[in-house]
Amino acid sequence: MVGLVLPRLAGVTGARRSAAIAERNLTALRSAYWLVLVSGFLEPVLYLLSIGIGVGALVGDLTLPGGAVVSYAAFVAPAMLASSAMSGALSETTFNFFGKMKYMKLYDGVIATPVQPFEIALGELGWAMARGGLYSAAFLLIMVTLDLTTASRALVAFPAAVLVGFAFGALGMTVATLLRSWQDFDLMGSAQFTLFLFSGTFVPAEAYPAALRWLVELTPLYRSVHLIRGVCVGESGWSWVLDVAYLVALTGGMLALASRRMGRLLYL
Repeated sequence: MVGLVLPRLAGVTGARRSAAIAERNLTALRSAYWLVLVSGFLEPVLYLLSIGIGVGALVGDLTLPGGAVVSYAAFVAPAMLASSAMSGALSETTFNFFGKMKYMKLYDGVIATPVQPFEIALGELGWAMARGGLYSAAFLLIMVTLDLTTASRALVAFPAAVLVGFAFGALGMTVATLLRSWQDFDLMGSAQFTLFLFSGTFVPAEAYPAALRWLVELTPLYRSVHLIRGVCVGESGWSWVLDVAYLVALTGGMLALASRRMGRLLYL
């Protein structure tokens, strides 16, 4: 009986410790931070208005591999939602996380308490998803208002966008443990922008040469775009299974790797 109760209590305690990490971030929140949130949200909206609607007036309708015919704006909008979820999660779990760990030495003090590296990683990931969730909800509201998807599909797309945020948040924390200085963020920014351009964001993956197409389809942002686009335009749910499995595996694997890397760095 004791053997069954103790792991359960440890799990509850660990969840509370992770929640305390997120609560600490909320307490430390400053008013200027909201400017960062607004700027991060506006970027995909501007892309949607300028390219999705502006260029879309010249492109016309597109026929998706599943046979659905959609406007170019409806094609681009889910990709902007996935990109927004990615950007919000990466911003929290790379730049902010790196600063706390490398320069503020915040986690050096945290691990002097019973909090473990995995619990720190989980708490920071939960905090990042609060930001990603705000982006996703607001962007979906814009999509419904512009008649780029239906309200019922938007309700399904929201948890899909949250899953995307979790995957990129875990990936971002792992990357942050590998960075050596602020200059390394230039490389990360280039990689992120490359993903943004070549993940089926503005053109279908089928438009690329075969070798490049397969490479594109292996990237996490493509799987995210494919999942959310399928939900928003109403394509068959069977095509989502691979995307969900990919993102769940990425989240679990990167979260475990990030916590292991943190443990090595913090206990040196």
